[in-house]
Amino acid sequence: MSDTTSVAVLGTGIMGAAMARNLSRAGFDVRAWNRTRAKAEPLAADGITVTAEPADAVRGADLVLTALFDATAVLETMRAAVPGLAASAVWVQAGTVGPEGVPPLEEFAREHGLRLLDAPVLGTREPAENGALTVLVAGDPQAVRQAGPVLDTIGAKTLVLGGRPGAASRFKLVANHWVLTVINGTAETLALAEGLGVDPRDFLGAVAGGPLDMAYLRNKAGQVLAGDYTPAFPLAGARKDAELISRAAEGAGVRLDAMPAVAARLRRAEEQGHGADDAVASWFASFAGSDYGSGDARGCA
Repeated sequence: MSDTTSVAVLGTGIMGAAMARNLSRAGFDVRAWNRTRAKAEPLAADGITVTAEPADAVRGADLVLTALFDATAVLETMRAAVPGLAASAVWVQAGTVGPEGVPPLEEFAREHGLRLLDAPVLGTREPAENGALTVLVAGDPQAVRQAGPVLDTIGAKTLVLGGRPGAASRFKLVANHWVLTVINGTAETLALAEGLGVDPRDFLGAVAGGPLDMAYLRNKAGQVLAGDYTPAFPLAGARKDAELISRAAEGAGVRLDAMPAVAARLRRAEEQGHGADDAVASWFASFAGSDYGSGDARGCA
């Protein structure tokens, strides 16, 4: 372990809670805050100090890790943390904010003497819990080195993408474009199978072991077939990311046709009440008349 021994984790959703637990198990002194404190309280059983305010979590921390929904939530939380922030602390910003969200965070970091690392992660619930995420990081090389033990604890691999924040957030959108393409393709394919009276298991059997097969297809299809939408990648976050991708592409002069449609589809499923479910619950968006289409409450009939 380096000189970084005290870590504040702001945001204890699926990713933040897993990161906090892994850091505590690795011997770091971890303090955590979440907007809804009840969601953070279980972390106390892992030796993590749960605080009522962001400023209490960051007070005296060598490193601050934010794992929040979007850039707005990150800025609001960091502004609330100002009374406890230590000058020159390393700030690992692990949420997906897109390139549009980075400049305001850079400005905040400059104003308060923080060393910002743009560090979104690749992975969902299981790799987060296992400390097997891929960490994408861009920022000051010295800060990257200081944060190294923390990054090595939350992830199995770290990709250093440059000395200026923003590069990692751009990379993350490229990766999530592919992730959302697979999730949406799986959901729509199973919905089409239901509509046409094709057993989705026959489809999965037909592609098994061939070039069209993939583990993520089977994972997401399995959720729909079981009617188990326990979130690994929550649908509301997927919708937010699809919108970030669409805007970033437009700003770069790249025409994307599918991703804006994916964003609209995810919004429709969110309006049906599936925002907290896994993103593959976009399956429901295929059926206008009912949350369950022509299937039953398990998911695909």
